[in-house]
Amino acid sequence: QVQLVESGGGLVQAGGSLRLSCAASGSILNIHRMGWYRQTPGKQRELVAQFILGSATNYADSVKGRFTISRDNTERTVYLQMNSLKPEDTAVYYCNAWISEGIGRALNAYWGRGTPVTVSS
Repeated sequence: QVQLVESGGGLVQAGGSLRLSCAASGSILNIHRMGWYRQTPGKQRELVAQFILGSATNYADSVKGRFTISRDNTERTVYLQMNSLKPEDTAVYYCNAWISEGIGRALNAYWGRGTPVTVSS
């Protein structure tokens, strides 16, 4: 079983910083994509940042220049460094990964439970 465990969410004032972590564990052959989405009530879940093919990254326009995604040497733990936070960044942040669990096995999407981030004015 593949699991994604997030941490690092919390309350911060505008202009502050937070660092989110997501650790993937279980039966993993390859992680094809891994990154972060966020969602607020009444709004669809949106991509924040992710690793795609190779070491390429993709960021939402709203966070470019403020957020940085990174990963450890195992490429099974990703981080989201969030700087210059704004109230509109308030959301539940979800870790997402597309994972192959073995040769000949399907590529599946996995989600963490989410970690809330609240940015005060």
